[in-house]
Amino acid sequence: MTQVNPYLAGATGHCPHCGEGALFAGFLKIAPTCDACGFELGRHETGDGASTFIILIVGAVACGGALFSMFAWNWPVWLLLLVWLPVTLALGLGLMRPAKGLMVAAHIANKASEAGRGDV
Repeated sequence: MTQVNPYLAGATGHCPHCGEGALFAGFLKIAPTCDACGFELGRHETGDGASTFIILIVGAVACGGALFSMFAWNWPVWLLLLVWLPVTLALGLGLMRPAKGLMVAAHIANKASEAGRGDV
């Protein structure tokens, strides 16, 4: 069996363990198990970790672009909203699934698990 890059597999929505099965059961819901290899994906839930990174990335791009458009070209407010709100929405939704896949892949690659009460 060839070695699978878990980060590339996770970013593309495939199982980071085998690289073949689906990682997601919905848009952002992690599948309970891989349909190809049977690996338990459901216990590697990352919570809101990916959304935190996406908020920071998309916020920097959108705010930087809006400020540049406002000061360089003197766009009116309605044009700023017309251009930068859809860009913000598209970037946020477009980056969320690969980022969540990368977070799950990092959990699996680093053999991380949820901490129990005895770990504190």
